[in-house]
Amino acid sequence: MRVLIQLRPSPDVVAAVADPGATATTADVADGLPGVALDPSFTPVAVPRPMPVTGGDPLSLNQALTFSLAAEDATVMVRGEISDDELSTRLTLLPALHRDVVGVFADPVIEPNPTCGGDGPVGDWHDVERLLDVAGLGAEGMDGSGVALAVLDTGINTAHVTHRLGRDLTLDAARSWNPDGVHGTPGGFPVDHGSMCAFDALIAAPRATLLDLPVLLSRRPGGSALDGMLSDAVAAFAHLRTVLEDQPAESRALVITNSWGSFSPRWDFPVGHPGNYSDNPAHPFNLIVSSLEQAGADVLFAAGNCGRECRDSRCAYPDRPITGANSHPGVLSIGGVDTAGERVGYSSQGPGRLTSRKPDICSYTHFSGSGAFGDREPDSGTSAACPVAAGVVAAVRTVWPASRLAPAQLRTLLRRTADDRSDVGFDFDYGYGVIDASGVISSLRRRAARVA
Repeated sequence: MRVLIQLRPSPDVVAAVADPGATATTADVADGLPGVALDPSFTPVAVPRPMPVTGGDPLSLNQALTFSLAAEDATVMVRGEISDDELSTRLTLLPALHRDVVGVFADPVIEPNPTCGGDGPVGDWHDVERLLDVAGLGAEGMDGSGVALAVLDTGINTAHVTHRLGRDLTLDAARSWNPDGVHGTPGGFPVDHGSMCAFDALIAAPRATLLDLPVLLSRRPGGSALDGMLSDAVAAFAHLRTVLEDQPAESRALVITNSWGSFSPRWDFPVGHPGNYSDNPAHPFNLIVSSLEQAGADVLFAAGNCGRECRDSRCAYPDRPITGANSHPGVLSIGGVDTAGERVGYSSQGPGRLTSRKPDICSYTHFSGSGAFGDREPDSGTSAACPVAAGVVAAVRTVWPASRLAPAQLRTLLRRTADDRSDVGFDFDYGYGVIDASGVISSLRRRAARVA
């Protein structure tokens, strides 16, 4: 089984791993662990320590937290593999045999969220522009200018996206990132799922600066080209923390769109096991997501395509399919509706596993747009809905950086202004409703007037 191993080495080693200007290797962190085949190609990642503001449980995500990467506080994550035959024994022995080992966690397979069924598109991306009031956003100066919009997926083909949009786009190669073993130039990857996500994000934020992070191109043994390991997302988020911290505090703006998730408990430890990912707020990735959101990033995840009416064939959770970071309280979990405003049958319903009230909101999907899978195939799944919503967030950040409107405040605003589709204000089909950019604009106008 592939695993993530959390260690507490000497402060000097922690400092070297946490320093973006330094280079630390797996051998620097752990010179051999009994029964573990360490992966030397994986660059160790520093995991910040959660510190409750009011002195509560440090592993609860439903409270105010700060995070410390100080050498005396942080831990370090490496990647490895333990034989299935020896797994239970090694999990018991490792902390006893190696005093630096803090924990062993699942490194599950992560996969993109395409959709099931063969229905044709409902409307096109110009309908989505109209529904999102992109003209109104632009009139308020909200077009994504200067906002970093990170697409964690299969890589972007900028030539294709530019052609389909009919306008130029901006991609920052220097702030993009490839997982170890993935070769290719940012913006130069084959046309696929990631190009669809990039196209859809630029509908509402045409001037945003794309960052290309092809985490789904990592290959696991026996896997395909369109899946990766959660450890690659851990490393990607660690990179994005440096991107965020390099920005001036007063204009900080980083939006991260994630149209992927873990579909099966086969790759995870059982629920209740300390190394579990799906239901475990203490899993290092879930903590890293919290730390990035606390530092000012807007993180969005697709809710997934495990809806009751039209489940993706890979959906192996019998219930509550919105798992792990896709259900994190610090992210926007996005369900899907078509351009007629009707929920698509594959959009996963809540409750979520880390937080019950998921999805947060729904966004538009199943429309003709990027042509990433052919001219007749729609941009579909919550894979399309998530970047569409991320584009609205990036548009808002043009004028309202995190210093003026914290990520938690923006999430609340999006929930409060959403077009409610139930009688109770929240339901597990639509969340708080369908994203309403016009309502967001009006609310921000009122907020600006109060501040003035």
